[in-house]
Amino acid sequence: MYEDNRSSETNMDAADGGRYAYAASPEVRKEKKGLTAGKIIALALVCSLLGGILGAGGMFLATRGAEAETLAEPSAAETPAPEENSTVVLQGERETAIVSTATIDTSKQMTAAEVYAANVNSAVGITTSVTATNYWGYQSTYPASGSGFILTSDGYILTNYHVIEDSSSVTVTTYDNQSYEAEIVGYDRDNDIAVLKIDAAGLVPVVLGDSDSLHVGDTVLTIGNPLGELTFSLTQGVVSALNREVTFSSGSTMALIQTDAAINSGNSGGPLFDLHGEVVGITNAKYSSSGSSSSASIDNIGFAIPIDRVRSIVESIIENGYISHPYIGVSVATVTSELQSYGIPQGAALRVINEDSPAQAAGLQVNDVITAVDGKEITSSSDLVDVISRCQPGDVLTLTVYRQSEAEALTITITVGEQKVDALAPAPSSQQSQQSPGGGYGGYSFPFGYGFGNW
Repeated sequence: MYEDNRSSETNMDAADGGRYAYAASPEVRKEKKGLTAGKIIALALVCSLLGGILGAGGMFLATRGAEAETLAEPSAAETPAPEENSTVVLQGERETAIVSTATIDTSKQMTAAEVYAANVNSAVGITTSVTATNYWGYQSTYPASGSGFILTSDGYILTNYHVIEDSSSVTVTTYDNQSYEAEIVGYDRDNDIAVLKIDAAGLVPVVLGDSDSLHVGDTVLTIGNPLGELTFSLTQGVVSALNREVTFSSGSTMALIQTDAAINSGNSGGPLFDLHGEVVGITNAKYSSSGSSSSASIDNIGFAIPIDRVRSIVESIIENGYISHPYIGVSVATVTSELQSYGIPQGAALRVINEDSPAQAAGLQVNDVITAVDGKEITSSSDLVDVISRCQPGDVLTLTVYRQSEAEALTITITVGEQKVDALAPAPSSQQSQQSPGGGYGGYSFPFGYGFGNW
């Protein structure tokens, strides 16, 4: 099963810790998802919400209270009087947050104890209220819990989207046992991240590291709240794999850091540190066995979102209130081994070309297979997603394309566009979680970036 690692008080699944049981066959839990390119190897992905819903069901997203004030009509005193035969158009003016960075020396490696001492005050516990519809059709509210970490001294917090998904209220608790009501600033479902804001000052922020410099075998540690009650626990392991393509029950995939550091329900959204005390990932998923006596147990297969993949998205949410994605306007799928046996090369096959998109303007067609970008080999949809996600709008890429009607590979140039998404936009019905065959909840549908996603 793929777990939603939020901790829960109800006995939904002691191994899962709660809410999302994404069963495929053996179970994998995600912190939410599972794809199938031909046959799906049935491990259920459990959304490592690593937060645990203390009950069953989804949550209501909290909205920003400040919005009510912005929508209030200006008073007569504030509204300029129009001159004769003129019309006045009111233009709003507000301050926007500015994200700046500072560097500190982190060249010294630390022991696990030193990493914990330096960062435990930067880790937080997150508790939400979740409203769910039970088996009999009645709505009930349950507490759920997860983890997060402090980004800035003035109260910006980073966690997983699935930790706060459908929540009606969010509370952040720091190591000194201070609790704060949190505002949801914005989120990106595609990358499973959410930014919160609490009214506090003088907090101890984490130091962001470089996930692209990680190697398999590097030691990593995480601080979180397993089961929602073993607060501020430290677990340690190594990087088991990089760019691990994890498929979720929605059919979407993410390229994640795999680690054998213990990750359980309640750990979702917590920081993954290297031995320099820097955050290199955000824990968000784990594999979990189904609990069946006939199934082999699954231990210590956890996942984290590479921090380099989401850093610019977080900054855009804080500064702009929207998410800016590099965009070429296609949906893709990995060419299966079965298709390769018929002479189709490995790569990313184009399933949809959006109208008026950069892909259409470049002359790409449905069923084209992209096999390389700027000379770098593409072997799967996630390879292509990774390349595009690192681009900036306006970048020009040279694609090597297989087209069945052509005798030779084509070379096509494409200019990357930009797609803006409101950081608090409600989920379209096509993206909302659906109940999956085991009574749990299915993963997300990603409109951008992964699997059949639109990017």
